[in-house]
Amino acid sequence: MKKILLIGAGKSTSSLIQYLLFNAEKENWLVTISDQSKELASKAANNHPLSKAIAFDVNNEEERHRLIDEADLVISMLPAHMHISVAKDCVKYKKHMVTASYVSKEMKALDEEAKKAGVILMNEIGVDPGIDHLSAMRVINRIKKEGGEMHLFETFTGGLIAPESDNNPWGYKFTWNPRNVVLAGQGTAKFIQEGTYKYIPYHKLFRRTEIINVENYGKFEGYANRDSLSYREIYGLKDIPTMYRGTLRKPGFCKAWNMFVMLGATEDSYTMEGTENMTHRDFINSFLAYNLYDSVELKFKHYLNIDQDDAELFEKFVWLGIFDETKIGIKDASPAQILQHILEKKWSLEEHDKDMIVMWHRFLYKINGSHKEIHSSMVVKGDDQIYTAMAKTVGLPVAIATKMILNGTISTPGVHIPITKEIYTPILGELESYGINFSEIEVEPTFY
Repeated sequence: MKKILLIGAGKSTSSLIQYLLFNAEKENWLVTISDQSKELASKAANNHPLSKAIAFDVNNEEERHRLIDEADLVISMLPAHMHISVAKDCVKYKKHMVTASYVSKEMKALDEEAKKAGVILMNEIGVDPGIDHLSAMRVINRIKKEGGEMHLFETFTGGLIAPESDNNPWGYKFTWNPRNVVLAGQGTAKFIQEGTYKYIPYHKLFRRTEIINVENYGKFEGYANRDSLSYREIYGLKDIPTMYRGTLRKPGFCKAWNMFVMLGATEDSYTMEGTENMTHRDFINSFLAYNLYDSVELKFKHYLNIDQDDAELFEKFVWLGIFDETKIGIKDASPAQILQHILEKKWSLEEHDKDMIVMWHRFLYKINGSHKEIHSSMVVKGDDQIYTAMAKTVGLPVAIATKMILNGTISTPGVHIPITKEIYTPILGELESYGINFSEIEVEPTFY
């Protein structure tokens, strides 16, 4: 019997756990579900005969060593910064590991040790990163095999609200970690366009957007991710003239979000004074000029150059309640923490809401002397608040990769991401049986 240790039983693990338990008897698995909350782990295990639920603090070294030593494979669904201690123990005890998170420098540094230990450390096998790699490499390798030369690759992903649950002026609700949403884009975005390196500083990021039309789902707007350049080498596109990775939102979101950026409300590097007694209105006013005669609303409009007749934009902020005299009640909070607190009151999923993952790729290439362009898109909707689109698209690739490692289908040791045909073909094939699939259309090539 193969023993799987899952560390972390949060919201994004529902489909992962469902898959593991559904296949446990056939694959001869014993699944240990661990979480800081024993109650959460027990609920996830649901008294399945081939599961075990335990309370586990990953910072408890002695317990961590014991549990990893007892397992054949460890799935880490912890926050990204906590993976490395688990990964080091997996190498030490010669156990495989799977995670959906990006490969960190510390993880990459374990490659040689993992190879020597015969251990597979599979990373970036969620949705983004994950399904984006699988689906992009399938098309890129096909184009190369046919003799095509890639000229442009763009890819966008968005964790969004499904149209039937879209009932607010922002067209957005939190479908994943709210803190990550508030802090998204900080730093400088880097990409390459027609052979020229381009950089977008954070304070301009949400004004440099691109309109994306996804077949059957209409228009979205995309803003640049922090780093597109490193993916040229990862995807075998070292000399490609244009490479761009981005995030999708509904039209109008980025212009409004940019107001918070300009205001300073997304800053997380300092704490504000007296935040426990501050109201929403006080919070906004703290960034505006002192003026006895103008209202906070009027100062807000003037400072951010919001036209008097731009009612649609201003209504977004009124609807959020940022001008209300509602007490915040959080002590020693940063602006970003206060903004998140305000947003969670309005952007949290309601009982019957469904989320939606949208992914879109654009491939422009030259073959037999002519240019061709392909658009590939995936749209996945959640079933409910437990089996969300986010949980499906993050958890199922993790689960399938786990099965492939335990079955020996993936056998090369070291630190990996899923970019080879031996990995992407079977995983994408199985994902299709769960309704996670891509549609491709060929369009008239367009150039910048």
